[in-house]
Amino acid sequence: MSTIIVNTGKAIITNYLNGGAATQPKYIAWGTGAATPAATDTTISTEVGSRVTGTTSQVTTSTTNDTFQVVGTQTAGTSYTITNAGLFDASTSGNLFVEGNFTGIPLSTGDSIQFTWKVQFS
Repeated sequence: MSTIIVNTGKAIITNYLNGGAATQPKYIAWGTGAATPAATDTTISTEVGSRVTGTTSQVTTSTTNDTFQVVGTQTAGTSYTITNAGLFDASTSGNLFVEGNFTGIPLSTGDSIQFTWKVQFS
């Protein structure tokens, strides 16, 4: 399994720190493709279905509030084998913040996956 903050994700962070009007990367997408995440990616591999809006928070992993967390549940509208997911700053299109891939999870219509993204700054 591989998870990475991509280049556009780093731009979201620095834009916010510079006082820009950054949008929170809280929109969860999932896909069925087999690509390995790379820093230059701007989308996940073979995105399917609709994105869901996650709930954001600050949590503590090692130091108080060092982790940005997004939690959300996606439900399959049809049968898929989900192999990757990502966080975006918009419900459609938008900028990819972080993405990860994993061993395929077969889903039938109506099955769900709850994603918990934790991006720790250490």
